[in-house]
Amino acid sequence: MRIGLPRTLWYYTYGPFWQRFFTALGHKVVLSPHTTRAVLDKGIVSCVSEACLPIKVYFGHLEELAGKVDYLFVPRLVCLSEDRVFCPKFLGLPDMVRHGGMELPKLLEVRLDRRKGKLFLHQACLEVGRQLGASWWQVTRAFAAALNEQVRYCRSLLGGARPAGVKPPQRRSLSGPAGRPLRVALMGYPYLIFDDYINLGLLEKLAAFGVEYRTIDTLKVRDMRRQNHRFPKRPFWHFSDLVARAGFHFLGPAAGEVDGVIHVTAFACGPDAVVDKLLEMEAERRRQPYLNITLDEQSGEAGYMTRLEAFVEMLHQREVRAHAQ
Repeated sequence: MRIGLPRTLWYYTYGPFWQRFFTALGHKVVLSPHTTRAVLDKGIVSCVSEACLPIKVYFGHLEELAGKVDYLFVPRLVCLSEDRVFCPKFLGLPDMVRHGGMELPKLLEVRLDRRKGKLFLHQACLEVGRQLGASWWQVTRAFAAALNEQVRYCRSLLGGARPAGVKPPQRRSLSGPAGRPLRVALMGYPYLIFDDYINLGLLEKLAAFGVEYRTIDTLKVRDMRRQNHRFPKRPFWHFSDLVARAGFHFLGPAAGEVDGVIHVTAFACGPDAVVDKLLEMEAERRRQPYLNITLDEQSGEAGYMTRLEAFVEMLHQREVRAHAQ
């Protein structure tokens, strides 16, 4: 069987697990191509206009896989970390796809909710395996292989590796006044940070400026948990909670590790707007440089580049003044 995995949304976080799981069961995994203007245009046509940018991109990736696979894997992500849940676009993704009016292959759908017990992921894999006609033993063996693959993947991200399928940017060797490159905390959802088309080549542009960056994937769980007390009530959504706590980490105890914070958000994303305001207020309180970049369906880079260049230059000048004192 050919199983289609869209190269967006949860792919940059959980893609290695499911890719290894399906191949261990003996199936061929087909990934959608990297996002392009054509992919986005297909998604805009197929998806409702009120949806956020990532969902429109996701629909475009589904269209790219249509006719090339026997099944599309479309999980319903509910809860995978502590007591946070995924936002409505993840919760209702199979329903949106099923009733979207697209001509698609059969859907492999499964509910992923760790609140159902410690064995929830194994049970979810058993459900997927049942739909594919696999035995309990075949699924259990594939599950073990996938789990090991995911552990290796997460460790590589902690070490600074890029997510699956993301080409490392060509970095310039450029040192600031303090003898080290400028470094920023690049906050945002992985499917925005690591999609070079959606973010208008942000990683390459930072590398061209000689700026290094750290993302939420480079933080350990304990670093995140140390920020829990900073919130009277933490953000309810999974990725929003991670971005908020990581941002507070880099604006607080790890402020010396970075020269500023860049928050990448998606137009029409409500949780993004809430988290952005939290980070903006914290940056103002701590007098730390902060830049918000909002991405939408347009491809114009002029204003985007001007703001990014001005922010990097401001960071450089702050380093010059601090080094001169």
